[in-house]
Amino acid sequence: MLTLPPCAPLTVRIPEACRMTGIGRSKLYELIKAGEIETIKVGSSTLVTMAGLEAFLDKCRARDS
Repeated sequence: MLTLPPCAPLTVRIPEACRMTGIGRSKLYELIKAGEIETIKVGSSTLVTMAGLEAFLDKCRARDS
């Protein structure tokens, strides 16, 4: 039987984004509102894109170095 490697998620929900980054819920919502972190809406769910999280963290790394 062929086993495929697990796929990385394209999006995560807010609690998972907080857990992954160590950013608190309120601060994450501030960053989303300011346009610093990309999200998409699917129905009433807010999903944080992994590409948006990575871009934000890369920008923070560049600023801090």
